[in-house]
Amino acid sequence: MKKLKTEIVGFIKKYVAESGAKGAVIGMSGGKDSFVAAALCCEALGNENVFGVIMPDGKMQDLKIAKEECELLKIKYKVINIAKITKNIKKNTQKSLKISLLSDITTLNIAPRVRMTVLYSLAGTLGYLVVNTSNLSETMIGYTTKWGDNVGDFAPLASLTKTEVCELGIEMGLPQNLILKKPADGLSGQTDEEKIGFSYVELDNLIRDGKYAKNCEKILKMQKNSIHKRTFPPKFDLKRKNYLQD
Repeated sequence: MKKLKTEIVGFIKKYVAESGAKGAVIGMSGGKDSFVAAALCCEALGNENVFGVIMPDGKMQDLKIAKEECELLKIKYKVINIAKITKNIKKNTQKSLKISLLSDITTLNIAPRVRMTVLYSLAGTLGYLVVNTSNLSETMIGYTTKWGDNVGDFAPLASLTKTEVCELGIEMGLPQNLILKKPADGLSGQTDEEKIGFSYVELDNLIRDGKYAKNCEKILKMQKNSIHKRTFPPKFDLKRKNYLQD
């Protein structure tokens, strides 16, 4: 983990420098992923160049924890309540479609997409990059919002499982009560593991060791059904020469 931390810090430092950006903006949810990602950015860029944004949609279960994490890292942060924005989107969508209710999945995905819009508005103004805080475990089963929390300018935790994110946070000396607390979305009243129907340990063992357990079939189905979240939109191929290929 010590070697891994050094490698990720080097990756962040190099990428941000090459982009010409001045620092990084990160959404702070009160969870371990944003906490660890922010801590890595502080080591790479200096805490004065990391800006935290806490975005409750009305009420936020981990608001106090998110503030505590920002203060522990000694980064500047702002609390921006997005409730009015999400409410207007819901209201106007219902009005446009002449319906009284939106589907549950539509409603759940509005806030993460609004949050990403806010992050990019701030980043563009500050000359910063937006940090993607997604980890490998959640990405592999599609437990992310497309064009919401699954995007950003660079992703320091993208190749780490949830278990490895915890191990890294402990290696960095972050408070264990914050790193080891049960992850939850703060909206449904359930933990993430209750929502997905299996533990991160089971998922991470399958990812790293190929260990099949009772929920393997469900995990593999979720992985298959969420491929679209891990790839760019399919493009029509004109099959003509392009001399500017990357």
